[in-house]
Amino acid sequence: MKFDNSAVGKTIKEIRGEKGLSQDVVSGLAGIARTHLSMIESGTKQANFETICKIASALNMKPSELVKKIEIYFE
Repeated sequence: MKFDNSAVGKTIKEIRGEKGLSQDVVSGLAGIARTHLSMIESGTKQANFETICKIASALNMKPSELVKKIEIYFE
């Protein structure tokens, strides 16, 4: 299995859209810059585990739930 930054970004963007949240709201709740979130969603920046945890919290999810959804793109 090859790690794919775009799978992480697609998953986060999809969940954010399902919840009707903007990048501004999620990045604010996560305590990261909106541009950082944008780069993660586009696959141009790799999110470390701390950032994944912050984004998961902003999306009202456990980090494990977010990672489980990301894994779907790797299958």
